[in-house]
Amino acid sequence: MNTVRLNITLPASLNDEMNAFAEELGEKKSHIISSALEMYFDYLDIRVAEKRLASNEPTISLEQMRIELGL
Repeated sequence: MNTVRLNITLPASLNDEMNAFAEELGEKKSHIISSALEMYFDYLDIRVAEKRLASNEPTISLEQMRIELGL
């Protein structure tokens, strides 16, 4: 997996919590942040899907999708 180095600014309270969890679990802070973002992105995927569903945009059937994808 490719990685990138980021510089971020966090509220001191979040940093304190992250330090406590990292120490308790014996994990690196970067792993905790990465895991937290993955979980949050899953949540955002659901929000985006709900927004799209509520927009009443036209949809296609599963069969139409299979044809378009050549499946």
